[in-house]
Amino acid sequence: MTTNNVLLRVKNLVKHFPITQGILFQKHVGTVHAVDDVSFNIHKGETLGLVGESGCGKSTIGRTILQLYRPTSGSVVYDGVDLVALHGEELRKIRRNIQMIFQDPYASLNPRMSVGEIIGEPLAVHKIASKNEIKERVEHLLELVGLNPAFANRFPHEFSGGQRQRIGVARALSLQPAFIVCDEPISALDVSIQAQVVNLLEELQEQFGLTYLFIAHDLSMVQHISDRVAVMYLGVIVELADQDKLYTKPLHPYTQALLSAVPIPNPASEVKRKSIILQGEVPSPINPPSGCRFHTRCPIKESICTETRPEFRELEPGHFVACHFAERFI
Repeated sequence: MTTNNVLLRVKNLVKHFPITQGILFQKHVGTVHAVDDVSFNIHKGETLGLVGESGCGKSTIGRTILQLYRPTSGSVVYDGVDLVALHGEELRKIRRNIQMIFQDPYASLNPRMSVGEIIGEPLAVHKIASKNEIKERVEHLLELVGLNPAFANRFPHEFSGGQRQRIGVARALSLQPAFIVCDEPISALDVSIQAQVVNLLEELQEQFGLTYLFIAHDLSMVQHISDRVAVMYLGVIVELADQDKLYTKPLHPYTQALLSAVPIPNPASEVKRKSIILQGEVPSPINPPSGCRFHTRCPIKESICTETRPEFRELEPGHFVACHFAERFI
């Protein structure tokens, strides 16, 4: 993929959340380092998977890209426009092109609104369709995501989790966006329903040329849907590569540990495989370790790892890794 094909360019993105004490006179007592100096590109029509443990900053990146959280520093350039520099009406206009599918299909839908009102609300807010046009568009979108258009007058509590997530997908599609952040869209669903929702996302991508940032912690599902995969640990990206490269030849010890825990549907291979058990707990993002963030749990750490933060560098074409000793695994 060429640089001309880049739809979204995230550069040196930082998002810190202040910790305060007191009610009237709030005193700053600490900082949560949710995202620290993260850079990556997403190309038109591709799916970039973003994986990592809970609390590593995946969802914060997604929300910061959409400017639901304003970044502490860094830039988010969408189609040549830096979203960080936009405010008010300018930002509202460009949000028509970038949408989000939320993790919880129960909390993300307003229980007081009908399905038709939920899906049609973005069209009404942006004033780009009449009442009749909105009704027609809602029915078309429901059909598109595999639901009966007659369901438009029903309320969210009348649907299952999988059906609610389809409604969330329909809402995200209502403004015909080019880029969608999928924030763990299947983690709250039954396994049998997860595959249906992922297949739906793939079909819609093919049909409309959509670009996805797919955030998840299920490595098997990410492998299935993603073109490239970024692995995140404690606020930083430690490895980024094509899906097949990352899963067959991981170069970062953390990625190797994650992949060693993924079940293989082959008993003979599963018996031969050696699992990597990481020692200790994930450090607190309030007080992250110096040097390499992973050094407190890394099986190959040396003194340089505690002192110097590794550069996020390209070791092989398209394969980026932040590890002082990644060459050992080439």
